[in-house]
Amino acid sequence: MSTATLVAGIEIGGTKCIAILGRSPSDMVEEVRIDTGAPGATLAALEAVLERWQAEAGFAAVGVASFGPLRLDPGAADYGTIVSTPKPGWSGVDVLRRWERFGVPVALQVDVIGAALAEQRWGAAEGLQDFTYITVGTGIGVGPIIAGSPVSARGHCELGHARVPRLPGDTWPGACPFHGDCVEGLASGAAIAARAGTARPDAGWDGWTSVEHTLAMLLHNLLLGLQTRRVLIGGGVMEARPALLGAIRERMQASLAGYYTAADFGDDILLPPALGPRAGPLGALALGLGALRA
Repeated sequence: MSTATLVAGIEIGGTKCIAILGRSPSDMVEEVRIDTGAPGATLAALEAVLERWQAEAGFAAVGVASFGPLRLDPGAADYGTIVSTPKPGWSGVDVLRRWERFGVPVALQVDVIGAALAEQRWGAAEGLQDFTYITVGTGIGVGPIIAGSPVSARGHCELGHARVPRLPGDTWPGACPFHGDCVEGLASGAAIAARAGTARPDAGWDGWTSVEHTLAMLLHNLLLGLQTRRVLIGGGVMEARPALLGAIRERMQASLAGYYTAADFGDDILLPPALGPRAGPLGALALGLGALRA
């Protein structure tokens, strides 16, 4: 197969970055992991990987899937930068333009949309034009795909910071530095660690009820608001505690109470992602393939 079809993908995460070179999940050349530190050193290390790949094999496009929020309006002066992030040093960092020097098409999206596009191309949303990918990890990202395209206007979806009805009697203030008890502030990995005192509380931890309730309320609003055909919910929190999926589904169904099309929802409305933790880096690859065909 021609090396001209190779694509480079870059996943920029809050704790790690992954550079990936390949054509598909079954046709990979190399993958490199780099811990996420200061932005200058982190991006320079990723750039060095791509320089080596360009010299050794070449690639036809670059896909970048980054944590956000991102400025994705091409008309904005700060297009391609990370904005308003609580991650120290990363607000205002340009994660788009430095890759343009490689002389190939470059596509940038928030990481959760990249993962959604990977699931659409190779995973549990294959063949669907309307679905949503949710990641519950250090933060909470929501990536709706409607009519085959990411939902985007002034910027990308940030429903992870929506406020939902609290679990009755729960007065914990939440951990989001911007909103306190938003969805991310109550149910993300960072929130769980702050409330439990450990990143991995056991099954008997009494805070799980609040996590289940919060995510079920997010799904209640998402499903009625977008009428999405499927929701894939993954991320480190879900992977570490698979029992969450069933508990969230049960609470979501009870809350929807059969209203409108909720009565038609089957067991496949809420599923784990087929690509698991690979959805992130493969999302960057999917973005690159999309840029190649644009």
